[in-house]
Amino acid sequence: MNWLRNNLFSSPLNTVLTLACAALVIMVGIPLVNWLVLDAYWSGSTPADCPDKTAACWPFVRARFDQFMYGLYPQAERWRINLGLGLIILLAVPLLIPRFPAKRWLIPLLVIACPLIGMGLFLGGNFGLVYVETGNWGGFFLTVVTALFVLSTSLPIAVMLALGRCSSIPLVRVCCATWIELWRSVPALVVLFVAIIMFPLFMPEEIEIDKLLRALGALTILMSCYMAEAIRGALQSIPKGQYEAAEALGLGYWRRTFLVILPQAFPVALPQITSNLIGLFKDTTVLLIIGLLDLLGM
Repeated sequence: MNWLRNNLFSSPLNTVLTLACAALVIMVGIPLVNWLVLDAYWSGSTPADCPDKTAACWPFVRARFDQFMYGLYPQAERWRINLGLGLIILLAVPLLIPRFPAKRWLIPLLVIACPLIGMGLFLGGNFGLVYVETGNWGGFFLTVVTALFVLSTSLPIAVMLALGRCSSIPLVRVCCATWIELWRSVPALVVLFVAIIMFPLFMPEEIEIDKLLRALGALTILMSCYMAEAIRGALQSIPKGQYEAAEALGLGYWRRTFLVILPQAFPVALPQITSNLIGLFKDTTVLLIIGLLDLLGM
């Protein structure tokens, strides 16, 4: 009761806002529960089993569940998706465990493992695995793969760009700042258009790069520039005394950066990086313009 009084009903304005939010939740929540659960159709196998269009038709979702999850990936090869994502989760879970030994080696391992698993296991064509064209990738699988691949490749680039923009060397600082501001000022759809339509026109005819790889490259460039700004802001928030203390210990630039500065900067930049990751997860829908169907496109 004390928590409610102090946080929700501490003033007349907060009381009004709390009651208004509660009323809004009730007005929206009750019809939503009725549509999703109480009035929904749960059994059947055809659209005719769901005559009422004002209620959820779960038989349709159940019948198309594999397509929503895996897209058009061959059914006999879907074990590769489960194995690959399982390995990534297995590597990522220890990062959430405090005081886990050798945690600092897991992040580089993840950065290396995500692209290798994507190109080797999901794509196939080696070690006796059947080659699966990226045109057959889709659903939730494509959404997750795109987000993980872009995150794992853009984060190291973002760190280098942020360090370059904070560099004391004018040429490096100007080049990194120009690169970041150039790509941050261009809409994502324009970058994808250039990567998918324009880029092949400048390449020799005998060289053909997969359209998904081109799209991932475009998204990586954009995301690395956005995250670079978040990391740069975090670097500038570190007190100057930390730099001077590291120099007093005789640490060189790279050891000072990776042992003293970045471990303090990443927690500061984490909220903005998380926000960028959520935006990336939603922006994977733009792959629809190149004929790749993610979860929402299925």
